[in-house]
Amino acid sequence: MKVLKLSAQGLPQSWISLEQAVLHYAADEVRWEVGQQVAVFRGGHNALTGHQSVITVNSIIGTRGMPGISPFDLRPSLTNAKLFARDRNVCAYCGDHFHEADLTREHIIPFAQRGQNHWMNVVTACRSCNHRKSSRTPEQANMPLLYAPYVPSLWEDFILRNRRILSDQMAFLMAHVPKTSRLLV
Repeated sequence: MKVLKLSAQGLPQSWISLEQAVLHYAADEVRWEVGQQVAVFRGGHNALTGHQSVITVNSIIGTRGMPGISPFDLRPSLTNAKLFARDRNVCAYCGDHFHEADLTREHIIPFAQRGQNHWMNVVTACRSCNHRKSSRTPEQANMPLLYAPYVPSLWEDFILRNRRILSDQMAFLMAHVPKTSRLLV
């Protein structure tokens, strides 16, 4: 289970472990929290009062300090898992839905034609369509794209990079994705 760490301003910073979240609580760096309580950690007893230290961790925390990520400078890393999730496991050429194991990263402008490996030049394709298109452009192969590629926003990237998102975390992130996001479909 991961905790969604936000800046004090509410911008996503990272997915952190429960142990990392406890360190933020113990260092008094948590400025606010939302979402459900996901863990309780019990420490030692105070010698003077006899009270045991207790830290409760919420699923979403806002921490003090300046954001480490600017939403304007973000260039999300491109991985097959995030690409397939962005495209909802749908082949950009035949439109069928596939399991991840049957999908490939398809370069719209192929490497053989000086295409680059970036979000705006890649789509999800089934192995059959990828093989049929080969090292041609969609126009050269007479295989029009069924949807356009796009660069995920900061909010979408946080959704795409974590497979086990709690419902309150998902609701928080989805409330900020662009209205044109394919993740809203």
